[in-house]
Amino acid sequence: MSEHTERPERTTNATTATDSATAPDTTAANGAAATGNGTAPGTPTPAASVPGPEPEALPLFGTTWLRHDGGYGLRRAGASVGSLSAAVAACFVLRFAYQGLEIAGVGGFLDAVVVVMFAVCGAIAFRRTWEGFSRRPADPEGDASLRSLKMIGFVGSLLAYFVRSLTEAPGEGLRRREYETAVTEYERRRAARTGNPASRATPKTRRPKRR
Repeated sequence: MSEHTERPERTTNATTATDSATAPDTTAANGAAATGNGTAPGTPTPAASVPGPEPEALPLFGTTWLRHDGGYGLRRAGASVGSLSAAVAACFVLRFAYQGLEIAGVGGFLDAVVVVMFAVCGAIAFRRTWEGFSRRPADPEGDASLRSLKMIGFVGSLLAYFVRSLTEAPGEGLRRREYETAVTEYERRRAARTGNPASRATPKTRRPKRR
């Protein structure tokens, strides 16, 4: 009786093993369908980065100077009005300070020295600021040493900013030249790496030699 009872159990186990071997692997298929191109469902696709150099942002203008969009005209108008208003307000403050020296009676010589100092510092600040809109400083250390003079003559810097804003964003011409140069260099390097596509045509078939 023991032999007869063991045979059905063995037959059942063999049938179960056979069914497991022939059953399709639905887990792997479901996993492949869920992942798709190797990414989990719901994962956002990363945005493709635009190749090439990026334009340098300007204070108050950002990168709107490149295509003159994003309120570029309003930004220029705001920069002009703001810089001129600040320059006028600074002149009033300096006028009050000069009147304070006259009331204190410090002497005509000291009054003249103060006026000349502010005039010279204002002229230096205007020139340095104006040159900075069109070219990079050749000597950054020397330009940093004049920072105190530019702070004293800040009215000149404000006037230079105002005058430049009437034609373009302050520093736009310099950034545009640098950006166009960088784009040209990038295109040249990319063309050198990829080569001319026309020169990579299908090679000509060799003609059989005549005997």
